[in-house]
Amino acid sequence: MSNSGKVWDIREAYKLRRSNKWSLGSRGLFIGGQDPSASSVIDFINLNHTGNAVDFGDLATAGNGTQASNSIRAIKSKINETPINYVTMATKGNSADFGDMIDSYGADSAVATNTRACYVGGYAVPTFSPGWNINRIQYVNIATLGNMADFGDLTQGRANQGSGADTTRGIFSGGYNGGYVNNTDFITVASTGNATDFGDANQNGYAPLVANSPTKLFCAGGQPGATGIGIFTFSTLGNQVKWGDLPVKGAQGAGSASHTRGIFQMGEATSPIGSASNRLESISMTATGNSTDFGDLTVGRQDTYGVAAQGHGALELGFFPRESVTYMPGSGRTLVFGGNRSGGDSLNIDMFQVATLGNASDFGDLTKINDNNAACSSLTRGICDIGSVPSDSLNTHIQYLEFQSQGNSSDFGDATVSTNRRAGFSSVTRGVFAGGKVPSGQTNVIDYVTMAAVGNATDFGDLTVARQEAKSFSSSVRGVVGGGYTGSYSNVIDYVTIASTSNATDFGDLTSADQPGAGLSNSTRGLFGGGDDGGGTIDDEIQYVTIASTGNTTDFGDLTQARNKMANGSTETRGCFAGGQSPTLRNTIDFVTIASTGNASDFGDLADTNSRTSGASDAHGGLQA
Repeated sequence: MSNSGKVWDIREAYKLRRSNKWSLGSRGLFIGGQDPSASSVIDFINLNHTGNAVDFGDLATAGNGTQASNSIRAIKSKINETPINYVTMATKGNSADFGDMIDSYGADSAVATNTRACYVGGYAVPTFSPGWNINRIQYVNIATLGNMADFGDLTQGRANQGSGADTTRGIFSGGYNGGYVNNTDFITVASTGNATDFGDANQNGYAPLVANSPTKLFCAGGQPGATGIGIFTFSTLGNQVKWGDLPVKGAQGAGSASHTRGIFQMGEATSPIGSASNRLESISMTATGNSTDFGDLTVGRQDTYGVAAQGHGALELGFFPRESVTYMPGSGRTLVFGGNRSGGDSLNIDMFQVATLGNASDFGDLTKINDNNAACSSLTRGICDIGSVPSDSLNTHIQYLEFQSQGNSSDFGDATVSTNRRAGFSSVTRGVFAGGKVPSGQTNVIDYVTMAAVGNATDFGDLTVARQEAKSFSSSVRGVVGGGYTGSYSNVIDYVTIASTSNATDFGDLTSADQPGAGLSNSTRGLFGGGDDGGGTIDDEIQYVTIASTGNTTDFGDLTQARNKMANGSTETRGCFAGGQSPTLRNTIDFVTIASTGNASDFGDLADTNSRTSGASDAHGGLQA
């Protein structure tokens, strides 16, 4: 049976999975460590091809610690500290805060499945001896940011274990507690409880290099000078069995794996003793044998314990973790940030689903009360340029949240200029904020951020004219900014190519000069809705353009109520205009079918009347191919 143009036939998919021909992502990451000073470097490799590692980004703070991953996120602890960082595996960029461990440990071990990461053992800081006594197991759900929780205990406190998991069991082998320990424990990752004896390690010292296939845990090398590669079979209890050898000693490094290949980052170099190696060794996990050369890290490092890979053996092929049982990324979730509500300036965040009809519900809160903000978003993350805090003050603060979280926002970084009343838009990877109000009047500055990595904004270029309160939308290629206030009301439309950095180019004109309405789009068509002509008239007009071309707007239809200062959200088929004022505050949500023309229809209501706000959707035109 051919699957061309069809969804996968379940029987054929099953056969591909069993034969390891249906793979998850191909990236393996090596995060932080020591070289010999604390390193912030994150490298990645393509697990399917030999070759040298490539720069991925940087840790927020340099240091060694333990790494674990599912197919979407890699998380990293840091020795002697409780904070946990994470990166999104499919993108490149710097790490962001994930949460905190229960206590600060060193030389712990970790395993991960699709849904959960477990961190185990370690030594109690600040003393190395006699502090090798930690038996605690703690865990976190990888899809949701947050702190570690207690899981149970090991059979014996120890550090520097070899560890790995299949889709059910996690194994923790050997270690050190003042002397070498060969005990090997296992847990059932999806549950909580104390570990159980699995067997004994007899091929490796402590701090081995690790990788795991769907059926086996591979431990290679280890202190104080081992070169052997040994395996445990997850499904059967028993002692470690010899598999092959490394060409030289390897210890205190890390591993990465696909379902068929294991990669060992060699860690401590053989010469000079104690220095950090950049060497990567590869094994086939389907046939016994010695390792072979894979390539090199960008920088030699050690103490980078754990496995971070998009396709290691604990990840169920073809099945990806849902962020929540009631939410799927890209489904049209829209957030409305803060704004001016019935009780004054607000930090509330409203949520509605563009694909359905109905009223908005509460999502969480911003870090600060604000209005006159701007927003952009990726498939998983909404980002808000915070606007006025709390009245018309100017600031640089940017914050973010995860669409799946239904929680409060966190600090992202700072804009390049203190401002508010900006326009926001984005592609899949990059968020852009343009124009705004400054003490001298208006600015033409355009900033951008890489949405997957927290950090300060970078200069992008300039608008063709300085302005505030413009409308905006985007395709995956272009961002478009229209209208606004330049000292008088403007009809100018600009555009930029989001993947570049350069000044904006003239696109065309609105049918009349106005500010501030709202913009929304699918991948091909952008709509401007509502606004104020500056003469006291608030309008109900909706206009549209084809984003890939240039030219003036064309009439689309009318809103259900004339209003300005609205939020927006969209999918490939539907767009929503939410809230606004006319001049009284409104809670109205309208919707239109973007591919057609015609008047808007009633969608539902926001939780409160609201204006001077912005919206972020997980399915807008910038996220669509």
